[in-house]
Amino acid sequence: MNESYKELLVKKDRGTKEKLIRFGSVALTVILGLLTFVMNPMIFFIIMIVLGVVDYFVFQWTDIEYEYLYLDKEITVDKIMAKTRRKRITTVSVEKVEIMAPEKSYQLDSYRNRQTKVTDFSAGHDLPDQKLYWIFYEGNQKILMNLTEDFARTIKGIAPRKVFTE
Repeated sequence: MNESYKELLVKKDRGTKEKLIRFGSVALTVILGLLTFVMNPMIFFIIMIVLGVVDYFVFQWTDIEYEYLYLDKEITVDKIMAKTRRKRITTVSVEKVEIMAPEKSYQLDSYRNRQTKVTDFSAGHDLPDQKLYWIFYEGNQKILMNLTEDFARTIKGIAPRKVFTE
């Protein structure tokens, strides 16, 4: 029985939008906190408490990691928010994968113009020890993932004609 197990954790980079949302929510809370000393303290204090709770959720939604788990011909993707909450997003069956290759691979040339739904479970770019891989899945979906060479080689051992590492 050929069972392989691999696990990989990828932290999604915060873009400019997420950084601005974080900064704006905290700045608004601090400004309202300062206004409690100058104006009617009770109203601004209640608004400041509500914005503090909103800040908590903003920080949860903008701190995201993805965990890839390969076990028995399936890649499971979990989303981890703020290192506290985990949610299973999808399961990719290797048998239904059309092709899996690095972003800049020539093997993807015939797939590049295909109009498909794009699902991004990556950091957004190549990382020092991880490449950005495109996975064309079931003919109608393109999945982006950051994979290490060892993770990709494990999958290639199961589906050598579908997985390319160069």
